[in-house]
Amino acid sequence: MKRTVYYCLFACFAPMLIQAQAIDNTLSYKNINTDSYFRLNYENDFFSASDIYYTQGIHLELVAPWVEKFPLSKILMHPHYGHTRYGIALEHDGYTPTSISSDLALIGDRPFAACIYLKTFVITTDTIKKQRFSTSISTGLIGPGAGGKEMQQGIHMWLHDTRPHGWSNQIQNDAILNYQSEYEKQLLSYGHVFSLDADAMARIGTLSDKAAIGSSILIGYFDSPFSSAIAGKNSFRIFAYEHPEFDVIGYDATMQGGLFNTTSPYTISASDISRITFQNRFGFVVIYHRVYLEYFQSYVSNEFKMGNYHVWGGIQIAFGI
Repeated sequence: MKRTVYYCLFACFAPMLIQAQAIDNTLSYKNINTDSYFRLNYENDFFSASDIYYTQGIHLELVAPWVEKFPLSKILMHPHYGHTRYGIALEHDGYTPTSISSDLALIGDRPFAACIYLKTFVITTDTIKKQRFSTSISTGLIGPGAGGKEMQQGIHMWLHDTRPHGWSNQIQNDAILNYQSEYEKQLLSYGHVFSLDADAMARIGTLSDKAAIGSSILIGYFDSPFSSAIAGKNSFRIFAYEHPEFDVIGYDATMQGGLFNTTSPYTISASDISRITFQNRFGFVVIYHRVYLEYFQSYVSNEFKMGNYHVWGGIQIAFGI
């Protein structure tokens, strides 16, 4: 009991203690009601008719009981609620300034950056008190070794689009090691048609130091993400969700450069980083026969002094296995 209280207090109050993992599927509005599934998440600002800032994210995820035996799973602290799922994911994220046509660094703009990392996570649910706790550890690389230049040039060549320039100024190679904890509590619910939750998150490491508080609203017809129910093979679910969030930023290597390698040709200074940002995500989900389909749009306020807000979209496809 004491350990459970400790974890809950840590997740709720960590935002008071801390001043780019881009894709997070551990929150309740991303829940899939099966203990084993594969998910593909693709995000791109093409969906908002732009090609700037956070320009693309690809996330491949597997949740299965055997992941509990994965070595990194052993260091994931959690309160051991009744229902627990373990997962691993591979993620690649790309960032660019407002123009990709210049070979010179655009001073006052976002630097080019790319990240690739393995994310190991656990989600545990208290079905009685309607609360969830998740922790994750991310290990990987930021810099040219992540292949952001090659990926963007390949996509633009395939689309017969403008050839990207400026990747010679990208954030240089450095290690990614991040640890994150999240806590959620259901506040209100009505059957299968409405749910209101509150959440808090704390993240620390070499890629991103960040804390957040937010809420999730689900409306439609869905299985509660705070239950251990397994979706039936022929079940049909459809719902919309809204997730507003306030973030407190301590460090962001995709803008400030890695913690250990200080040779990046261009970075944004700490004094120009926006310390408080607002994000919102809105999406539609359809689930049928253990197939999960989602389309969403995300918004974030300006992340640095001379920056602007940014909007991107994405799709998710998941299969129960």
